[in-house]
Amino acid sequence: MAAAAAAYRALVVGAFTDPVTIALPKGEKPSFALSRHTLIGDEATAGVIKDAGDDPDVTHGAEIIATVAKAAPGSGVRFAAGPGVGTVTRPGLPVAVGEPAINPGPRGMIEGAIRGLAEELDAAGDVVVTISVPNGEVLAAKTSNARLGIIGGISILGTTGVVVPYSCSSWIASIHSGIDVARAAGITHIAGATGRTSEDAVRRLHNLPEVALIDMGDFVGGMLKHLRKRPAPRLTIAGGFGKLVKFGQGALDLHSDRSRVDLAALRADLLSLGATPELLAKTDAEVAAAPVEALARAAGLPLADLTARRAREVALATLAGGIDVEVAIFDRAGTLIGRAGA
Repeated sequence: MAAAAAAYRALVVGAFTDPVTIALPKGEKPSFALSRHTLIGDEATAGVIKDAGDDPDVTHGAEIIATVAKAAPGSGVRFAAGPGVGTVTRPGLPVAVGEPAINPGPRGMIEGAIRGLAEELDAAGDVVVTISVPNGEVLAAKTSNARLGIIGGISILGTTGVVVPYSCSSWIASIHSGIDVARAAGITHIAGATGRTSEDAVRRLHNLPEVALIDMGDFVGGMLKHLRKRPAPRLTIAGGFGKLVKFGQGALDLHSDRSRVDLAALRADLLSLGATPELLAKTDAEVAAAPVEALARAAGLPLADLTARRAREVALATLAGGIDVEVAIFDRAGTLIGRAGA
């Protein structure tokens, strides 16, 4: 938004303002230094370095470049994908197939900024805005873009222009997009996994296509809440024992900074399965969930199955019906050790 506003102003007045100040949807008015600026004829280009704060966004530190070119009267603001920005190739995303992967949020902010400047400067607001990101194709390989059908680079996300610390909004947005694309493709069985090992394992377990796989990471709550709006007939939740213990104990955010395993409750589960005093004494020395499960398995106690049942109950309660839910727990080698709802 800032780069596009700087380029449009320069196109109208013939010079760049650096830094550029913009108005965000919630009223904030931050200023941004320009990383580059050129003005040649009917085209102006400006760049800004993205600061994603504490959000785990692969574009943190990337240069976002906007080139604004004059267009035919009455054409309004149109968008194009420059180098490093992807193009949408599958239905289900909020942008039509064939369009640059610039979400409605940033599109609206850029259009609003140009419209406001056009009124202020008494100028025409008919332009083509081309967004580019150097090295964007490489950055995109670290995202879910290929799975979502976004080819050739990254996608431009955002709704407010403000990064909320620890919000992980970009990851949750990719979960939502993954569900939408899967449903638009007619997928009836979706699998959300906490990590690569469990994703590979659940894909083999059910012979699922890639478009059915959702990299939910720690955000099982974000996945389930979106599935309430866009339900699929069948859902498998796959993950390691420790994370799914937390989920079965009621946590919807499984990150270690935001939820902890209740080891006392886990030992109570062991007791309910008939654990001997000797086994319980061994678990007292453990400070993590996985070693407790290993001790239980060695003793022939189905602690992972009980954990899967508890996690399934939380999922069903969060979804409030309408979806057939399975929970599959895998060890670090990708071996299925606990299952419920199969």
